[in-house]
Amino acid sequence: MPKLEQPVPVEVVGAGYYLPERVLTNADLERMVDTSDEWIVERTGIHERRIADDSMSTSDMAVLASQKALAHAGLAAEDVDMIIVATVTPDMLFPSTACLVQRGIEARNAFAFDISAACTGFIYALATAYTYLASGYIGNALVIGAEKLSAITDYKDRNTCVLFGDGAGAVVLKRTGRKGHGICDFILESDGRNAHWLQVPAGGSRMPASTKSIGERLHYISMEGREVFKFAVTAMKRTTVRIAERNSLKAEDITWLIPHQANKRIIDAAAEALGLDQRRIHYNIHKYGNMSAASTAVGLAEVMLHNNLQDGDILLLVAFGAGMTWGSLLIRW
Repeated sequence: MPKLEQPVPVEVVGAGYYLPERVLTNADLERMVDTSDEWIVERTGIHERRIADDSMSTSDMAVLASQKALAHAGLAAEDVDMIIVATVTPDMLFPSTACLVQRGIEARNAFAFDISAACTGFIYALATAYTYLASGYIGNALVIGAEKLSAITDYKDRNTCVLFGDGAGAVVLKRTGRKGHGICDFILESDGRNAHWLQVPAGGSRMPASTKSIGERLHYISMEGREVFKFAVTAMKRTTVRIAERNSLKAEDITWLIPHQANKRIIDAAAEALGLDQRRIHYNIHKYGNMSAASTAVGLAEVMLHNNLQDGDILLLVAFGAGMTWGSLLIRW
């Protein structure tokens, strides 16, 4: 993928996030499966995660995050041009979760669709929105990463149930006249040869729901952990270094690294490859676990809302996910 030459100024002008109130701690999981707080923290860096109520769907969380983002941007819902939701836990197979969000926030004039790129989904969605904005087809976009992973997590599987949590993050993008600011570059990559490493086997056209699929617990996340870990370390290092090098950035130029929060060891490996001080890494994995597409969405919103960003600050988003997918995106404030 070539570098963006003279990128059109598309800025992030609003952000919001929502996290369910219920906290699932490692101590709680010790009572559910054969695991321990020490084992979980040592291998993942996770201490707790948020879990949505049974009555709350992915679109419900996305609506709450979106309302906050629109308020922050000073944009009325009826003025939104486009809505993209990145998710692997849609409310249903169809209609899209984005259309349900459109209904929920009453964005009557927007068109809406979902993106499924797993944990890299929010970066894919930002890049997609950028191309619409850069073309001049639209003037603004609401981009959301939202997941209710608790709905597809097997709480009898000690290897996966410790990892995942629920949440939603949203940002508003707008085409502006500030050259040199906003989204500067992005890299999107995928390799379907190893799609089986991380998947939900049943529930689609290949394996529709049946008594057999339910009995064999095939509607939950299945992961080959060792293979995913090795892939993730390589992919995160590669995309982080590549986007920095092709934009002539040194470690000290990056204000915040906002990585997908799957495993602290993976995040640290990516930062080490770049030579980045850990104080410049935005961590929330200890509080929220892996929220798939919502991880980088919530991370970006947290950095925007709580870190007093200054003109010229550089934010680097990186992620990997099922597919397999991976990517990075660069924002100059």
